[in-house]
Amino acid sequence: MSPTAAAATSIPPPRPAGRFAAVAAVPRPSVGLALTERVAGQERLLPAPLLGLLVSLHRAIEPERRACLAARRERQAFFDAGGLPDFRADTAAIRQDDWKVAPIPRALRDRRVEITGPTDPKMVINALNSGAQCYMADFEDSTAPTWRNLLAGQRALAAAVDGTLAYTAGDGRQYRLRPYDDRAVLIVRPRGWHLDEKHVRVDGEPIAAGLFDMAVFAWHNARTLTANDRGPYFYLPKLQSMEEAALWEAALAHAEAMLGLPHGQMKVTVLVETLPAVFEMDEILHALKDRVVGLNCGRWDYIFSYLKTFRAHADKVLPERGQVTMAQPFLKAYSELLIRTCHHRGAHAMGGMAAQIPIAGDETANARAMARVSADKLREVAAGHDGTWVAHPALIPVARSIFDAHMPTPNQHHVLRQDVHVTRDDLIRPSEGTITRAGFENNVEVCVRYLAAWLDGNGCVPIHGMMEDAATAEIARAQLWQWLHLSDPRGRHAEGRPVHLDDGTAIDFALFEQALAALPGRLGDTAALPGGARIAEATALLDALTRACHLVEFLTLPAYARID
Repeated sequence: MSPTAAAATSIPPPRPAGRFAAVAAVPRPSVGLALTERVAGQERLLPAPLLGLLVSLHRAIEPERRACLAARRERQAFFDAGGLPDFRADTAAIRQDDWKVAPIPRALRDRRVEITGPTDPKMVINALNSGAQCYMADFEDSTAPTWRNLLAGQRALAAAVDGTLAYTAGDGRQYRLRPYDDRAVLIVRPRGWHLDEKHVRVDGEPIAAGLFDMAVFAWHNARTLTANDRGPYFYLPKLQSMEEAALWEAALAHAEAMLGLPHGQMKVTVLVETLPAVFEMDEILHALKDRVVGLNCGRWDYIFSYLKTFRAHADKVLPERGQVTMAQPFLKAYSELLIRTCHHRGAHAMGGMAAQIPIAGDETANARAMARVSADKLREVAAGHDGTWVAHPALIPVARSIFDAHMPTPNQHHVLRQDVHVTRDDLIRPSEGTITRAGFENNVEVCVRYLAAWLDGNGCVPIHGMMEDAATAEIARAQLWQWLHLSDPRGRHAEGRPVHLDDGTAIDFALFEQALAALPGRLGDTAALPGGARIAEATALLDALTRACHLVEFLTLPAYARID
């Protein structure tokens, strides 16, 4: 890192719209840029003018990104010392003033069912052909960011946009895209501000991973998407403040200027998946008001953020993750406040992910899983959400039937939820529940299996009827750390208030060691598991992360050093 990494700089305001159309050329990269890895076809995917765009973006945005990350660390230190998040006094006028976001494009007015997933060619084709209104192509939580994966994903999306993408499976089955008007609307999720792209360095520093993802996609596809009234559209992840939203506004406006696009052409939906962000939803919408079309309840990352924010708070311990459902009061308050906020501002309030997947060979278990999905989607549409997420194509008919039955209009902006009155304490009150031995051991298993697959290049893994990605695995990892460090005398924040299993067994490092030792027998033959050859490495990494004095911010940060 640069010694001036945390130095704050001001974000330049967006330029007048008339100047954007006049910019026709992007400068070639200076000698300050270096690519540290090579794969076949890389030069065609990353031509010199695109590299010039990356250099320009990095130099314009990186100082303020470092300042935002430093602000995150300062805020977490405040929480660790006993502080609590709250609504900001300095932005009260934004919350109280009467304003609206820009009109929503026709292609995004009805988003009742969205499917999400990684960016490999087969997934891209299946998702675009799935019958969902939108497909979120995910470079973040469901993609392991090997250089090969990232470039292959960008190549697949570019081919999908121009209609040439095709895929032939090992058994000879062929996959082709449906006609343009019969496909889902493509929305791309770049990686969050906290992640670097180590394969691209500018002036000796890695470029922000999200800038790389956004810029490469926009460079190749913006003109085609604009001509077809399809974007470019993005999902912005893991924001924690209005300043971080303003930084994305600056980055997107900068890219529009360099690419000759009108200001506001790139539209965004923001995932509210951190606890600090729920207190700044009006402010985040305001910072992006010329291009934002909605907020999304990123529930799994939100639960993880709650755990991380309150990692040192013995009175904020959550039960095992299977019991932390959207019916819990703090999550219900989050969802309903998001709906009220969005509809007051003319924006979509998108529901969250159903992580269940069909369970083949067990009709009873499959029926239970589908019933949980149905109940979850009914809760969302009844509350006033404008759409929802699923992780598997088989869940699209389930979700659509419920939204069609209860939402005859394209969205529910007319459902203003003026009955919702949410306080700070409503948003931070912990949920009731227990920690079972099975729940503890499942957290250990999920972490190890997911990490092994991720290290092997697979960021989206089915485990016990759930589609696990980085967000769901993070809940399991953060819970293990918090339970142990608040309970075991050897822990970082042990306060004499031990956490127990529901059978009275103390949760301590001896219990954790037993679970790790028993894991090979629990997994059996690992040869058929995703990343099976890296189980031992993943086990050692989880052990190190769990014993660390401080909760590592994201498991993908140390794991990233082990790929490529």
